[in-house]
Order: sequence, then structure tokens, then C-alpha cells
Amino acid sequence: MSPRLDETRTPDATSATFPHEIFLIAGTDGTDGTAHRADPADPARPTGPAAPVAPADLSDLSDLPEIPPYDEVEPLDARALSKTLFARLEALEEGTHEYAYVRNTLVELNLALVKFAASRFRSRSEPMEDIIQVGTIGLIKAIDRFELSREVEFPTFAMPTIVGEIKRFFRDTSWSVRVPRRLQELRLDLAKAGDELAQELDRAPTVGELAEKLGISRDEVVEGMAASNAYTASSLDAQPEEDDTEGALADRIGYEDHGLEGIEYIESLKPLIASLPPRDRKILSLRFVAGLTQSEIGEELNISQMHVSRLLSRTLGKLRKGLTLEE
Repeated sequence: MSPRLDETRTPDATSATFPHEIFLIAGTDGTDGTAHRADPADPARPTGPAAPVAPADLSDLSDLPEIPPYDEVEPLDARALSKTLFARLEALEEGTHEYAYVRNTLVELNLALVKFAASRFRSRSEPMEDIIQVGTIGLIKAIDRFELSREVEFPTFAMPTIVGEIKRFFRDTSWSVRVPRRLQELRLDLAKAGDELAQELDRAPTVGELAEKLGISRDEVVEGMAASNAYTASSLDAQPEEDDTEGALADRIGYEDHGLEGIEYIESLKPLIASLPPRDRKILSLRFVAGLTQSEIGEELNISQMHVSRLLSRTLGKLRKGLTLEE
């Protein structure tokens, strides 16, 4: 550890060496869980979202080593200094200014862990600032739960909590369409199993092979694949790639053809019409194919217009009933 961190503090040096720009974090004053820095020109005016209380008398911490600027502390020095601060934190009463100061200093010293964990998710679509902020919440939780008696290095203890908080953030907020947690986890399992099978088989695995690998049904595999499409969304007006000549996505989406519904009805009516008497089929043909009026049909068949109307109504009712029964 550097000599600067080994030096013993004196009571007179407290105000000059302690970074008083650090204020209280959640757990001591009920704020939102983030560290607050003060304006260097006016230490009494915080620049953070809340207005926490500044530390008062910190003479009880005069035995702590000098704390240099956080960006100048080497990883090994930060680890050694964190052990000293954790030991001091266990001896302080929660809710006091001294407790808040030591806790905030631990957060600042170990922010490098958050940045390291956040770098693993750099390829995600979320801003890196948001990922670091979420990871910092995990760091605060790890600091509150850490105990020196476990004889575990703090980075080893804190990293799973930080990464878990970031993963929870992606699981709960980053999906374009909210899907059940079961499908979110299934999507990850399918991706992992797909990579393993692709290496073993030297080709893309089939649905059956994925189902056998994970011990689930084919329907569940298909459901998980469909759920993966909900993770990201593209705008219909998004411009294509430079080498894409097909235009925007909205230009390539088909439209609803209402004529297809008519074809379905025609195919369903064919067997019903074929079962009608010849005269009824003739009336339907003259009315709906040739487009004749009821009077013209009556003249064609030598019957009255009223008789044509009754026959046509009876035939249409029979066909309508037949379609309803099929549905």
C-alpha cells in the first residue's frame, strides 16, 4: 500500500483531508441511494437531486489514513483501504454522520468495480450511464451486506451483486414488449444451448435437437424463439442499410386483401350449391352471375316475379344455414 495511505490522521487535519464533498446515501437519510457531491465553490450547496445534510464533527474518524483523490487510488490500495473502512464501519452506529461518510467513501473507492461490470454489457442498446447507475445500486447493496468476518475479498463478494442488479435491470426494463420471466429465461437457455449444439454439430440445431438438449417440448422451444423477437423493436420508418435496395420496412409490409375472405366463402358454398335442385341453382346463376332482376328471371323461367322472390329467399336461407352449421 502506498505510504500516503499508511499515514495516521491527526485531529487538526480532519477538515483539510477528508473529502467533505461526499454526503449521505440511502439508509442514513432516506435519499435515493446515490452519492451526492457538493459544489466546490459552495460546499454547503449540493449538486445532486436531493439536499442531504453535510457531515458535522468527524473527529471520531481522525485515525483513518489519508484518502487521496479517488481517481488516483490504485486497485490494490483501494482494496486495502476498503478493509480499513469496513472495519471502521462495523464500529460506527448506523445513521450517524461518521457512518454515512465511511459508507460513501467505500462507494467512491469501489466504483471501478461497477465500471468493470458495466463494460460486459457495452454491446446492449441501453446507455452506459444508465448501466453504471444501476450497477452502483448493486454496489451499495453489497457494501451494506458485506462482513469482514467472512474472510472474503470485497470485490469477490460484490461482483455477483452488481452484475445481478444490472441483469435484473435488463430483464425488467429493456424488453420492447413485456414477456413473462419464464420466457425471458427460456430465451437465454435457448441461446446458450444453440451455441453449444452449433459447435458440436457444425450447423444450426433444429427445434427437436434444442428440445432434447433442454429437456422441454418442441412447442416450448418455438414459444421461446417467438418471445426472443420481443426483445428489440424496429421503427416502420427506419431507413435500410446502404446496400439494401428494398426501401423502408413500412414499404415492404403487405396489406389486408379482403378478397381472400370472399374466396373462403365461395369454396364453402360450392358443395351447398351443388346439392340444390336445378331450378334453384338456375335462379342463383341468373341473379348473382348474370345480374338479372327478379322480373327478368321470371320471364326467363315463365314464373311470376313474386314466385322468384320466394324461391330466392328460401334458397339463400338454406345456404346461410349451411354456412352457419359448418362454422
